[in-house]
Amino acid sequence: MATTQVETVSSTADKLKLAAAVALVVLAVVAYYLLTGQSAWVRWAALLIGLVAAAGAFLSGEHGRQLIAFGRDAVREVKKVVWPGRQETLQMTLYVFAFVVVMSLFLWLTDKTLEWVLYGLVLGWR
Repeated sequence: MATTQVETVSSTADKLKLAAAVALVVLAVVAYYLLTGQSAWVRWAALLIGLVAAAGAFLSGEHGRQLIAFGRDAVREVKKVVWPGRQETLQMTLYVFAFVVVMSLFLWLTDKTLEWVLYGLVLGWR
């Protein structure tokens, strides 16, 4: 089933909501640092309230709706994945380890052969 992607043009209201979300995040961080004389609970509450307000402003706009739709599509695709069983996982892991051992032996043998040819035969350093 193919879905068509429709590009939407951001309206002025969506741009304002995005700007408000950014401003609320900045304001929350600034409030956190300006309240250094207050208790930790007050500082964290100010930060969290600002971040929740920013998330609300962001999610109410078109960008937020697109993000939620993307998340739903991602969850739907992950549900389609067929995960391997325990036996298949162990078998593939053993294949990978065997390949690594064989490849490392091959590279070591190649390195030692080239070392012997270059340093022993060509240059005569040994």
